[in-house]
Amino acid sequence: MHSFLQDNHNELGRRCREKVGLRPLRDAAPDQLSHGVPMFLQQLTRTLEIEGHGDRVGGLQISGPSGGDASALSEMGVSATVHGGELLGLGYTVDQVVHDYGDLCQAITDLAVERNAPFSVDQFRTLNRCLDNAIADAVTEFAAQRDVEVARLQAEEENKRLGFLAHELRNHLHVCKLAFAALESGRLPVGGSTGAVLKRSLGSMEGLIDHSLSAVRNAGLAPLHPRIFSLATFFADAGRVAKLYAADTGCVLRIAEVDPEVAIEGNRELLMAALGNLLQNAFKFTRAGSEVTLRAHTSADSIHIDVEDCCGGLPKGNINTMFKPFLQGFDDKRGLGLGLSIAKRSVESDHGCLTVQDVPGKGCVFTIKLPLRQLA
Repeated sequence: MHSFLQDNHNELGRRCREKVGLRPLRDAAPDQLSHGVPMFLQQLTRTLEIEGHGDRVGGLQISGPSGGDASALSEMGVSATVHGGELLGLGYTVDQVVHDYGDLCQAITDLAVERNAPFSVDQFRTLNRCLDNAIADAVTEFAAQRDVEVARLQAEEENKRLGFLAHELRNHLHVCKLAFAALESGRLPVGGSTGAVLKRSLGSMEGLIDHSLSAVRNAGLAPLHPRIFSLATFFADAGRVAKLYAADTGCVLRIAEVDPEVAIEGNRELLMAALGNLLQNAFKFTRAGSEVTLRAHTSADSIHIDVEDCCGGLPKGNINTMFKPFLQGFDDKRGLGLGLSIAKRSVESDHGCLTVQDVPGKGCVFTIKLPLRQLA
């Protein structure tokens, strides 16, 4: 058999590549093949040749004993292990790992029949032993690396959830502190709008905590129920909080008037948190003494909410990474770099989108786009 494999090495490789190409979403990429079928074929050929000369120990050093050897991988086992890891990196599934080696077995059998090349029972046993060991080692490594990747993704998602909670609690706490400082001066009534801001922020903090505790108890987030609400009222509530940011930073807040008949459909709390993140971000980075503008306009079926600042423009290349979690594009590194990522996720959960436009030398404009609704 080893002479047959040597003489038909290229043809067997071609047939395997053809079989790979026939399966959906598979390409015989060079990375995939470097430690896969070609190397296995060489090791199989050497094993058969050495064992054909009576050197059983030498053959086992290349291909391993039946059932493999977990304490010390054979030469074939090491190569198969690398191949299994490569296939995971290329995005393949465990069944495709098995198919890679099955393709070679079928190609050898088909070609042997076509060319009337008889093999002995011992040679077939060696072929099956080699295939069994290579598949086992490739699949074992594939599964191990996949488990590591799944654990990493789960940890990453958990970090995002914890980051969301910490970020939103910190935002509401900041608003509470600003409102309390204003009330503490004694010039504002507790029952006025500033007191209402404080009360609402405390209520939002309580809601976040209750929601998180409920998620822990139920092993999942409670469903969010969208509703239709007035854009004008939404702007008024956001504006009361934004005025505290403006007073704290010494900047000017400008809020454009909106059509009182225009409405938004969605989860009001999440969308308010998203807009609050954009406004806080704007005041955080806008230049001292400049202004932040909140406005809205409508198109045929959408409403566009703009937050425009005077940050001086975005650093080069930042527009492509603005909404990635834990990335901060400016020198100010306060916080976790989650605000824009959270805002984007909140808007998208209500079938909207969040984009940014750079205005070089002046600032940038963040736009929330949502389906347009009208109040009944």
